[in-house]
Amino acid sequence: MIRPRRLEALDDAPEAVRRRTPVRHLWYAAYGSNMHLDRLTAYLAGGRPPGGLRSYPGCRDPRAPARTAPVMLPGLLYFATESQVWTGGRAFYDPDATPHGPPDNRPETGELPARGYLLTLSQFSDIAAQEMYREPGEDLDLTEAVTRGRARLGPGRYETLVCAGLLDGYPVLTFTAPWSSKDVAGNPPAAAYLRHIAAGIVASHGWSARRAADYLAGCPGADGHWTAAEIAALLTAPP
Repeated sequence: MIRPRRLEALDDAPEAVRRRTPVRHLWYAAYGSNMHLDRLTAYLAGGRPPGGLRSYPGCRDPRAPARTAPVMLPGLLYFATESQVWTGGRAFYDPDATPHGPPDNRPETGELPARGYLLTLSQFSDIAAQEMYREPGEDLDLTEAVTRGRARLGPGRYETLVCAGLLDGYPVLTFTAPWSSKDVAGNPPAAAYLRHIAAGIVASHGWSARRAADYLAGCPGADGHWTAAEIAALLTAPP
């Protein structure tokens, strides 16, 4: 197992805020299918990920991330709404929730595994635009997100930015829905989607297939619809 990196808390002191802004480089903390590098590459370089139903234009800067690192985010992973790319539920991040399920199904109370990618502002902005079904090409203003910890760019899924902390002096950001996990009905994810998430956890955190499967089977939306054995089998099944 790979030891995950621990995030530093945001400091709201004026001097600390000035050091964080303007944002030119940041960590994008992927907690869904983008934990799988092949999936993220479709956003960076363009194309259609295996098992997906949509092709992506890619980023203005298609280069690979400068660095990657396993990180733990405070909060809960859950599945809800209906994905137009994979069918089935989408993965969302609730930074304020406590994980459900028995302790054996989660790595540490109140945390979820994610994969950090060190990106430029333009790369993160273009990935976020593609997640939001917008055209890439315009840099986001991340000032509110990195100074207040959260910024709502729109009403839809993946239109709320969350800054979970700092890593090596760079802000750690991800995107999710504006609602709470308690405010939306769960929806089980599709097999291809779960395979990407599970493979990303195994590759970035060094977990066994069974441990990743146990974790995902306990997430709201998947819980009661997917067993750990079924999810583990996805990692050895043909795509």
